[in-house]
Amino acid sequence: MRNVGIVSFAQSNARAEVRNEVEFLLPVVKEAVARSGMERTDIEFTCSGSSDFLQGQPFAFVLALDGVGAWPPIKESHVEMDGAFALYEAWVKIQTGEVDSAIIYSFGKTSPGDLAEVVALQLDPYCVTQLWPDADSVAGIQARLFLERSGKSERDLAEIAARSRRDAQDNPHAVTKGDFDVEKLLAEPYRTSPLRDHDCPTNTDGATVMVIAAEEKARELSKRPVWIRGIDHRIDPPALGVRDLTSAPSAELAASKAGVGSDKVDFAELDAPYTHQELILREALGLADDLRVNPSGGSLCSRTLFSCGLNRIGDAFERIAAGDGDRAVAHATQGHCLQQNLVCVLEGE
Repeated sequence: MRNVGIVSFAQSNARAEVRNEVEFLLPVVKEAVARSGMERTDIEFTCSGSSDFLQGQPFAFVLALDGVGAWPPIKESHVEMDGAFALYEAWVKIQTGEVDSAIIYSFGKTSPGDLAEVVALQLDPYCVTQLWPDADSVAGIQARLFLERSGKSERDLAEIAARSRRDAQDNPHAVTKGDFDVEKLLAEPYRTSPLRDHDCPTNTDGATVMVIAAEEKARELSKRPVWIRGIDHRIDPPALGVRDLTSAPSAELAASKAGVGSDKVDFAELDAPYTHQELILREALGLADDLRVNPSGGSLCSRTLFSCGLNRIGDAFERIAAGDGDRAVAHATQGHCLQQNLVCVLEGE
């Protein structure tokens, strides 16, 4: 296996972007390329993650190439997934030896619609989508089942929200942040029982860009290389009635394959859009109860669909590169109730 390091990372998040996708992607690409120390034309592979469905037109991802630049002609690929899964494809591309460097980007703009209702279309089209359950309601079913199985309480969930918002104060890209009193949070009405607003993600618009490189080039470009020591992704059945919603077997298997348990972990960045999902993922990944999770504030405080998973990996990279830890776990998810999961282990030099 070839050692692959993250060279640079940049992101943008806003509650509602007035610019179109190309306009807010372009400056993030420029920032990530400038930080990498490479010329854009020297980067050998381009891979993106986004959804044509969100943009409302087929092959809409091709338009985003205007923000990256496709001349001279480039080697390019796209996944209809979070950018974290595009990172996986780029990592495989480098493993083949065909290229030594890659740029990965992702973006999402969901503010023009009601995201929770739109993603109902990800459900079984014959038996579930026709009932049109919004994503928050589906997550509420999962949360209720998890609380009954685990013995956890709504207070435990509120404490996760308060901690995440407090930690997000140090993250300039987090949209919801600040000091919040748990008692006041619990006094708020339900959005969908047992979840309140603070248990649900802050949906945002934005873009994310990352540059990675094989070992020799990564050492040349980085003061402290941050290596992708393990990366794996797995899926559970999409039908809600055929799996235990209170666990995430695919995340557990991905964590095992990525080598999460092979050494100590200093912190974790988990793509847990709902408070109870952090607890499910802690169990699945075998993380210690006292391990610091989401020092960035995580997807609760800023979730750009199709970028939030890559953001978790990028946030972990920046923290390690700055010396605030040596080994971290980053995670991305897609689908309802943690159906698809990617786990990545990062380690500083």
